[in-house]
Amino acid sequence: MDIVFIEDLRIDTTIGIYDWERKIRQTLAFDIEMATDIRKAAETDDIEYALNYKAVSKRIIQFVSESRFLLVETVAERVAQIIVEEFGVDRVKLTLHKPGAVRGSRSVGIRIERGPAVAAG
Repeated sequence: MDIVFIEDLRIDTTIGIYDWERKIRQTLAFDIEMATDIRKAAETDDIEYALNYKAVSKRIIQFVSESRFLLVETVAERVAQIIVEEFGVDRVKLTLHKPGAVRGSRSVGIRIERGPAVAAG
């Protein structure tokens, strides 16, 4: 299986459990690896057969920027679900960073893997 990736996709959104967090927008950063077969796209040199990372990015930006979740876990789960269901990805590995959330740390976050090829734990 081949991997199409999006690295350090930064999106401003409302996220967090504290009252002050609900009043501001914070930046989340996404690293996404999407398992797919690129052979037909490579053979034909046709975007129709490729996993269009621009379309994936635009959809994620639209969804996350409009969301108002409390937990990064919820955002990660919903984004992974969109990628698998709407873009037909076999497997997605998603790392979500919340920079500046913990003093002394560059970032905190969550990493998940989802898709038909990943057994539920």
